[in-house]
Parts: sequence; structure tokens; C-alpha cells
Amino acid sequence: MEKQDKDKDQMIGLLLAIGIFNLTAFIFCKRLTGNQIVHVWSFTVAFQNTFDLYVDFKYHGYWYFTKGVDWPGLLAHSVLLPPVNMMILNGYPFHKPWRYQVFYLLAWDVVVGLYELVTLLPRPWGYFSYGWWTIWHSLIINPILMLILLAYFLLVRKMENKLAYGTRSSD
Repeated sequence: MEKQDKDKDQMIGLLLAIGIFNLTAFIFCKRLTGNQIVHVWSFTVAFQNTFDLYVDFKYHGYWYFTKGVDWPGLLAHSVLLPPVNMMILNGYPFHKPWRYQVFYLLAWDVVVGLYELVTLLPRPWGYFSYGWWTIWHSLIINPILMLILLAYFLLVRKMENKLAYGTRSSD
């Protein structure tokens, strides 16, 4: 019974974050089409779970709630990060010079890093724990992950344009 109470306490921070991120994303992300949102959401969940399969579950670099697979962690693995990626892509300065794009990604890196530090707070706000992983690992790898997300998003837009203009995918 005590374990369940602990998980419920830790869920407050996670549920609050999920609510805020999703509300913000779906209210303010007007530049993304429904198709793009579905693609970003699916890609984020698949990519995060693949990444976490190793860093979280195999090597115990960090974890949500417990070091193993658990039900409360399912929310963190499925509905926490997709709206953040929607916000990143919605505001991305695609038509600005590269220095603006670099600054944009670095600004998001700082925001995501600060949020990660908040998730390390004690209950009821925190639900994330470090093993050997540190904030420095995140600050270094997050821009790379954002670039992978950006590359995937550009591929989706390219495919949408091919469909819109009736060209075959082999062209």
C-alpha cells in the first residue's frame, strides 16, 4: 500500500506537466497539420522508447519512477514529450538564417534542461531519477535528438508536398 501511495504522490508532477504541455501544444500549435501532429507524436513515442530501452532499462542511466518497467512510467513514455516536440516544430524558424535556427534549438535545449531539473525535485513534483546520467548528458544530446526530429519532420513535409502535387514517391 505504501508503494502505491508513493506512486500517486509522484504522479502529481507528471500529470501536471502532461496537462500543461498538451494544453499549450494543442492551443498554440496552429502551424502543424493534423497529419504532421500524428507523425510527430508517433515518431516521438517510437524514438523515445527506443532510446530509453537502452539508456533507461538496459544501462539504468535514468528512469521514471522505478528502474524497471512500470505502469506510471507509461504516461511519461507516451504523452509527455510529443507535445513538447510539437511546440519545438511549431515555432521553428525554417526560413530564417542558420544562426537563428541554432539559437532556437539551443534555447529549447536550455528550457528542456531546466524542466528536467524540476523533474528531479522530491515528491510530489519530481518523478525522474538519475543513475549515471547527468544534466550535462542531456544538454549535449538533446540538440542532436532535436535535429533528428527536425530531419524526420522535413521528410514528412516533403512527402506531403509530393502527395499535394501528385508526384510519385519514386520521382
